[in-house]
Parts: sequence; structure tokens; C-alpha cells
Amino acid sequence: MQNTVPDARDRYRERLSPSLWLLVTIALAGPMVALIFVPAGSTVALVIGAAVSALLVVAAIALTPVVAVRGDSLSVGRAHIEVHHLGRPVALTGDDARQARGPGLPARGWHLIRGGIDGVVVVPNIDPDDPVTTWTVSTRTPDRLAAAIEAAHA
Repeated sequence: MQNTVPDARDRYRERLSPSLWLLVTIALAGPMVALIFVPAGSTVALVIGAAVSALLVVAAIALTPVVAVRGDSLSVGRAHIEVHHLGRPVALTGDDARQARGPGLPARGWHLIRGGIDGVVVVPNIDPDDPVTTWTVSTRTPDRLAAAIEAAHA
């Protein structure tokens, strides 16, 4: 008997979380908020400052987009597309990735660019009914993402 259940496992999954330095910068908002509450008492100010720091760091991590190839679709944040609408992915790093994120970014393309993440995968959209020509996605492991998209085609 054949297995008719579609393959729903993740071939690739990455959370594009902020860098450590950005998280430290976000956490510095807590002591600033604590200074506002010093007239109410130093203990109250310390507790509120620590709570604000923790809340902002957790929110910064929880609200970051996820890049995933699951089954036969590519999901990038809230956007998703079936891989049969996509052409061959191109994994870029270094100067090629900088060019793809900047001057080479197509005006009619869909993109999710995250600062502090060097790698980029550019995938042409071959669906004739879609006005978007390419998908440009930041990733820390562009070779793995491109390989997962290729594997989902098979």
C-alpha cells in the first residue's frame, strides 16, 4: 500500500533572530525605564527595569521571521509559495550577497532582508500569473536553504 500522506516534515527551518549585540542594545532600554521609576523607590525601579528588559528581549526573539521549507512549500515569515512555482535557487555570500541585497535587488521581487545576516538566497518565480519575479531571502546558511528548495522540487 502506498503512503498517500503528503510529506509535511521540515526540510529546512531557521529563525532569523537578532544578533547578540542587538539583543544587548534592546536590553539596555530596561535601565533607562528604571531611571524613570526611581522616585517611586529603588526596588520598584529595579523590578520594572528588569521586567522591561526581559520583555523586550523575548519579544525581539519571538517576533522574528522563520524561513522554512516544509513539504512542497517555502515559507518566509508570513509569506509562502509552493516550490513548483519557483526556479533554481542561487545561494550567495560575501560581495555577491551584498550586490543582491542592494543594487541588484529587483523592484518587482519579494524580499525579506535582515541586517546582520550575510547570506542570501535568490529564487526566480516562474509562475506566469504572479507579478513577483524573484524571492530574495536572508539566511545564515544559504547553501542549506537552496538545497532544501531543490529537494522539495523532487
